[in-house]
Amino acid sequence: MEVYEAVDSRRAVRAFSDEPVSRKVLERVLTAATRAPSSGNLQPWHLYVVTGEPLAELKRRATARARAGDPGDEREYPMYPAELTSPYLDRFAAAAAQRYASLGIERDDPDRPKKIATLNAEAFGAPVVLFCYLDRTMGPGQWADAGMYLQTVMLLLRAEGLHSCPQVMWTMFRKTVGQVVGADDDLVLLCGVSVGFEKRDAPRLRTGRADLRETVSFVGGAE
Repeated sequence: MEVYEAVDSRRAVRAFSDEPVSRKVLERVLTAATRAPSSGNLQPWHLYVVTGEPLAELKRRATARARAGDPGDEREYPMYPAELTSPYLDRFAAAAAQRYASLGIERDDPDRPKKIATLNAEAFGAPVVLFCYLDRTMGPGQWADAGMYLQTVMLLLRAEGLHSCPQVMWTMFRKTVGQVVGADDDLVLLCGVSVGFEKRDAPRLRTGRADLRETVSFVGGAE
C-alpha cells in the first residue's frame, strides 16, 4: 500500500470480525516498526501482544468491571487537560457526537458511560490487542517517541490490510491488564491498540479534520 493511502485509510475502527490475525504478519509489522524514530535511540516502548485465551480472559474481566459500573483504576496520567477550551473542546465534542451515534448510543442515555466502557472492554471484537508500556523513569520526550512508534505500527497494519483502534480506555482497567500480561510494576500503561480485520457491513466513522490553516503556519519562502 502506498504511504499516502495508508495514512488516509487509517482510522479508529470500532467493529472487528473474528477472523484471526497471523502471528507472522504481526511479527513482520512489529519488526519493521522498530525503525520508528526515538530520541537518543532509547526505543522506550515495551509492547505486549495479547491474543487467544489470555485476551478472552482479559475481556471477560474488564467487561465485568465495566458492566458493574466500576469507575476504573486511579489514572496514572491525565487523558485530557483539566479544562479544554476552543478550538480543542469543539473538536472533541463534534467527534464524540459522531462516535456515539455510530455506536448506536444516544447522547442522553443514562447508561451511556457504562455502555461505552463495555464496548471498549470488549476491544470492539478485535482478536488482537497490543498494550504499550513505558518505564516509569521516562519523560515527555519518550512518551512522544512511543506515539510515533504506535503510529508507525498502525500504518504498517494498514499495509497488511488490517485496521486498528488505539484505546486509552484500557488505562482505566490497568490493574486487570497488568495481571493478565504480567507487566512489571516499573512500567506504566500508555494505551492499548485493538487490531484485526474490519467487520463487514459495520457503520464506518470518519471524523473530520481541521483545515490546514488552523494547525499549520508556514514561516519563510516555501511555495
